[in-house]
Parts: sequence; structure tokens; C-alpha cells
Amino acid sequence: MEMTELTALLTPEGLRLLDQVGTVSSTADVAQTVSQLRAAGHSPELVSGVVGQAHLRAKGAAKFGGFAERMLFTRAGLEQATRLGVAARHAGRMRRAGIETVADLGCGIGGDSLAFAGAGLRVRAVDADDVTAAIAAYNLAPFGAPGSPSERDDPRGSFSDRDDSRGSLSERSETKRAERPQGIEASVTVQHGTAEDFDVTGVDAVWLDPARRTAGHSETRRVTASDYSPSLDWAFALAERVPTGIKLGPAHDREALPADAEAQWVSADGSVVELVVWSGVLARDGVRRSALVIRGDQSHELTAGADAEDAEVRELGAFVHEPDGAVIRARLIGDVARSLDAGMLDEKIAYLTGDAALTSPFVQSFRVREVTAANPKAINAVLRRADVGTLEIKKRGMDIDPAAFRKKLNLQGAASATLILTRVGDRRIAILADRV
Repeated sequence: MEMTELTALLTPEGLRLLDQVGTVSSTADVAQTVSQLRAAGHSPELVSGVVGQAHLRAKGAAKFGGFAERMLFTRAGLEQATRLGVAARHAGRMRRAGIETVADLGCGIGGDSLAFAGAGLRVRAVDADDVTAAIAAYNLAPFGAPGSPSERDDPRGSFSDRDDSRGSLSERSETKRAERPQGIEASVTVQHGTAEDFDVTGVDAVWLDPARRTAGHSETRRVTASDYSPSLDWAFALAERVPTGIKLGPAHDREALPADAEAQWVSADGSVVELVVWSGVLARDGVRRSALVIRGDQSHELTAGADAEDAEVRELGAFVHEPDGAVIRARLIGDVARSLDAGMLDEKIAYLTGDAALTSPFVQSFRVREVTAANPKAINAVLRRADVGTLEIKKRGMDIDPAAFRKKLNLQGAASATLILTRVGDRRIAILADRV
């Protein structure tokens, strides 16, 4: 989104039109809506802004649920935003640590700040991009008092139309204030600036989400850790002075993490979404490794003072367990294996096996039916005998494409099952199993 589009959008006409359009899901619907709005005489800037936001709101539901229908986005900002359910758990950690005021440096579209403010924290949000900062101000306006920096004109004069739309923003603010839990005095200010220039004096903690992609609002590409903004050296130095949470990609080099911080890998509905490095009072005593597993509204956490000792390798038993990706990243597989009275199927592959009828929130468990060679001919024979027509395919330790492999299988039966393709030593095996 360009500044001209945002300026056109943040007017009574623009916001009313956006509400009328609603969400636009498909590319075909985008084209049709553009044609309809242009035929109605709306300006190209307004049409582009409205349709672009309607499309992003549809995508934003995956991370923000119903809140997305009242938010503004950039494409890049939505891609990099923390899921609201994950951010809410980070906000809960800050409250439990006694934090009252947090600086969100590199706030993006304001997703994390929404959760912090919703938990009753005072938030000082900062972003280096002017359009992104303005969008964050809009999204966070319900938590800002009238006349605060979250609702005032941009200091560079780019938002001369903001005052015209304040009525609708104020309505949203009053609604949100009425919904807040009694006793919570959350407030938010948003400013355009860099993390490095922000004075952290007076804040209890800092949340940092360094830019890990090139600058821009739409097409961006990943950069190496040495090109993060702000730099990791600066971020880690700040974390030594102020309690800090630093959001990083889950595949970040473990050897580059501060030794005295808590490293928490987070998965949401089966996908590892982030690594957070916590310092100061935000890091828990004795915890250096953590795996937070979120599925729906439920969450479970595994913590340890260091990487877990590996479990012993065992012969294939009655059950196979697939550890959650956060557990694997945190290197806590051994602790999970011991809790299940299980061992490693192969020392280099993250599958566990055992005979105990146990499971846990940190694994997906499967009861073994039959084992065969990992080739289509042998597998098809097993599938025919088991009358399997619906098949879930999982694989580790084998260089195959499950979608392409599926085309080689004869799936004509009435039953369903899971096929696990893996390697034990030099052997490639296929395990037909049922989810527990």
C-alpha cells in the first residue's frame, strides 16, 4: 500500500466503502470488485486501497480471527505478524513478570501491541516505515485516549485527512473500552521512528521483532541474520540492560543465541512459527530451553535447563510417536521419549517408538499395523489387504515428494490409515498405522 492509497482510505468515504465491500477472498472477486467500484466513479487510489484491504482482511482471519474485519494491513506486514493467540500468550508472560509498560520496537501492523494492550499493558509502539506506523496507529486506536499519538496527525503532515475520520475511530475506541476487563488501564501510543532511536527510559520491558525481510509493503525477500534491522548485536545488547523478548525465525542459528537467555520455540496448530529469546525478568529461573505447543485454544509447554539427553535407539514397537516441531527445535526429544517409555527409531531421525500405550500433547501418536519395504509395489499389496482408500502420508529421512508418491499408490478401499515413510539405518521402510 502506498501513502496516497492510505490517505484516500482514511476518510469517512473510504472507511464506509471498505465496510460496504466487506472481505474479498478470491482473485476473481478482486477483479470484479475493482471494476464495480471504478464504474461507480471512485478514484483509482481509493479503489486500490479499499480492494487491497478487503482482500488482506480475508487473509488476516487466519491470524487475527474476527478482529481482522476491523483492521488494516500491508501484505508484508500481515505475513510477518504474530498470530494473535501466540501474542496473547507472550502478553500473559509479561503480566506475570510484573511488566506494566512495554515498548514494541518494530511494531509492524500492531499485532503484538494489540495483545499487550488487551492484557492491560501500557504500550509504546514504534515502526520505521511511515505507512506501516500509520496502519498500526489505526489498528491500535481503540486503546489510545483521544488526542494521544495513536490518533494524532502524522508529524510529517502526511495524514491531513486523519482528523476527518476520527469519528469512526472514536466509535471503535469506545466500543473496545467498554469491553475491557475492569481495572485494566491499557493505553497505546504509536510513533514513526527507528528502534535504535527510541529512548527506553521509563519502560519496564521491550518487545523486538527485527525485520528479517527486505523493506516494502508487498513483495519482499528474506535476508541473512547479519542484515536484520535492528541488528542482532544491538538487540542482544539491549536485552542485557532491559527485560526483552526478541522474536526470531524458528530456524535461527542456536549457536548464535545468548547463553544466559531463555530460548522458546513456539508451534501453532502443527507449524513452528517462531523462536523468542527472553531476557531479564521475562526469562524464567532455570529455564533455557522451552517448547510451547498451541493447538486451537489449548497450549502445553515443555521446559528444561538445557538440551535434553538423547534417548536410546530401539527396535520398532507397537507405537510410533512424531514429536512436535517445537520440541525438535528445542532439542527436548529425549525428555519426551522418556515420558512415553519410548526410544528413537533411528538416532538421526525424529521418530520415537515404544510398546507403551501412552501419548502426550508434544507428539502425534500412531499404532503400528504393518511394516513393509518403502516401494510402491510392496505398499500397494499392504493397502489392498487392509482395504485402505484414504491415506495420510508422512515422511522423514527420505527424499521423496508425498504428493508425487501418492500417485503411485492404488487407493480403492473403504478404510483409512496413515503411511509413515522413513529410514532405519540403511533400510527404507513403510509403516502402515492408525492415529491414536
